[in-house]
Amino acid sequence: MNPQYGAYERVQKTYGEVTRYLRDFKNFAADDDTNGPVYFIRALRDYGLNATAEDVGKTWLNYAAEEHGMYWWGGFGISTEHTAYRNLRAGIPAPQSGSIAQNGTTVAEQIGGQIFIDSWGWVNPGNPQRAAEMSAMAASVAHDGEGLNGARFCAAAIAAAFEATSIEEIVETAMSTIDSGSTYALVCSAVIEFFKAHPEDWRACREMLTADWGYDRYPGVCHIIPNAGVTIMAILYGKGDLPRTAEIATMSGWDTDCNAGNAAAIVATFQGLHADWDKYRQPINDFLVASGIVGSINIVDIPSLARELTVLALQLAGRDVPDLWLEDMTRRGLRFDFDLPGSTHGFRTEGFNQISLKGSGERHVEGSRGALEIQLDRLERGQGGRVFWKPFYRRSDFDDERYRPMFTPVVDAGQTVSFKLWLDPWNGDGNLRVAPYVRRTMSQTIEETGAWAVPSVEGWQDYCFVIPKGDEAIDEIGISIEYFGRLKFLGRLFLADFKVEGAGRTIIEPETETQEWGAITRFTFNRGHWTKQGGRIHGHTAGDADMWTGHYYAKNMEVSADIQRLSGTSQLLTARVQGTGRFYAAGIAGDEIVILKEDFGTTILARAPFKVETGKSLSVRVHRERRHAKFCDRWRGIAHRNRHCLRPWHGGATAGFGRSHECWAYRDRRDGISRKEDQHVRN
Repeated sequence: MNPQYGAYERVQKTYGEVTRYLRDFKNFAADDDTNGPVYFIRALRDYGLNATAEDVGKTWLNYAAEEHGMYWWGGFGISTEHTAYRNLRAGIPAPQSGSIAQNGTTVAEQIGGQIFIDSWGWVNPGNPQRAAEMSAMAASVAHDGEGLNGARFCAAAIAAAFEATSIEEIVETAMSTIDSGSTYALVCSAVIEFFKAHPEDWRACREMLTADWGYDRYPGVCHIIPNAGVTIMAILYGKGDLPRTAEIATMSGWDTDCNAGNAAAIVATFQGLHADWDKYRQPINDFLVASGIVGSINIVDIPSLARELTVLALQLAGRDVPDLWLEDMTRRGLRFDFDLPGSTHGFRTEGFNQISLKGSGERHVEGSRGALEIQLDRLERGQGGRVFWKPFYRRSDFDDERYRPMFTPVVDAGQTVSFKLWLDPWNGDGNLRVAPYVRRTMSQTIEETGAWAVPSVEGWQDYCFVIPKGDEAIDEIGISIEYFGRLKFLGRLFLADFKVEGAGRTIIEPETETQEWGAITRFTFNRGHWTKQGGRIHGHTAGDADMWTGHYYAKNMEVSADIQRLSGTSQLLTARVQGTGRFYAAGIAGDEIVILKEDFGTTILARAPFKVETGKSLSVRVHRERRHAKFCDRWRGIAHRNRHCLRPWHGGATAGFGRSHECWAYRDRRDGISRKEDQHVRN
């Protein structure tokens, strides 16, 4: 909740005692509180386990679209993150980009210092001092002073929560990582002392904060100090219970989502998974949305993200990592093992309400501890529905889009889907059948990809199919369920070991896409104005602009497109992309054809003269094969030995994964360009 609308009295008068979500959402959309923990920790993968503040600053630039998504773009000198981003773009490196000397105390000490740092605590379990140091390093991209104290406190508290025996121990440990004379330490101490004197009356503590530490005393839109008071108050008065902690932080007003998120992350780590969380956990359904430039990363499956953070934690601790987990870090596809208690990995149902889902540990395949339990409640003849995972989203899937999520499909034609089913009938005559299917995004067409069959009741049965070709993206992969018996069916169907693997192929035709979220469906964008005209996608820009699609971990790819220059001097087709500041590209620059490498600065790898005729189509193909990059057009081509596969271009290079970060994109420079989007990607 925006602080100006989050007054404590208004929340109390409007909602009273908050003990549930106040609104129902189709899907929980992206905001800065989730974008930061998902994306900023990637500095450890892109630059190494010893990443610096300057490296985290480059991570900010690389994964953020300018002035939409990711952060609150409230204006230079107003929004701390907006200010830091503009500084970074202007060549001011971190930590200077977030320093008091550069931006002044008011900007540097807003709440963002602590709201983006949860992941730095989670990758340092039991090591609060290192968590504090790493989080302060990361936060210094945009913050300084008390903002860094907030980062240190919250990350250290999360790290300590893994091993602590009490909430009080967590708070004491976190306090030891910050300057005892700082204002942050003083507000925490004031709350601690009040709690000792009034351990049952959090509202009285909140009144004390208003009187002694309120917004009227601290400048800026959302200063960290009043909210630090609310955060530690919720931690203490929540007494180790996640729901109550989040509820107190929410009812306290001010920055409700940030404070609830920080306090709940600390207490949840301490409490561990608990059945009482269900009222808040189940609606989320293991699903988060981010709004960075990489559309395939923006669909966040929480158990898989937890596994990635665990890999980083093991590496930071110098411990061995399972090979399969390392493979998962750069997987061109999906692997859902339902290993974490209660995990659903974001699977959904559609159809009659007699079908429901939950994570279950009752049955599992070898190497896992769980499965997805599909509960079938008294189905009558002809009834059924769908159980599926969504690899792509549209604007209509959301009713909250303040941070403008953007997506590219996670799966493509030609990839192989596999999973296991086990039927457990309780009542009925056993005539329950299933068929695998995919759904097309635009037309909502259901395509069955296998025959209807009755699942086995004797054990796990394997299912496998290849995603079919088509002009539309896929937005559902799953199984259709139908009952055709005479008695009501009551029972369960278990699903396990769900995978999408292999190379894929995408063909995008503008006719099947639409303008949405500032660009074209199946693409994310950075800058520029993107429209459809005359069967082509048009890009309009006065400077650099880019639009992106494809899977982040695609390898051995070939990208082709039909491009027309209408005006301007540079039109490039991009491949092997790590973000907006790091990629390889080939195409037209002035009166030349070029191959270039962008790594926060441009290096021309190869060039040749080429006169471009305005308005004439060019067929451009970028092909990587055995560490070669090639550019071809209808009239001539050049090839260049790629000796520039530098460490930053390898997925998790710092962790030794050895997988290339590769996706593909359009990049335009100067002024308007149009192109027919007849593109092919072979991974």
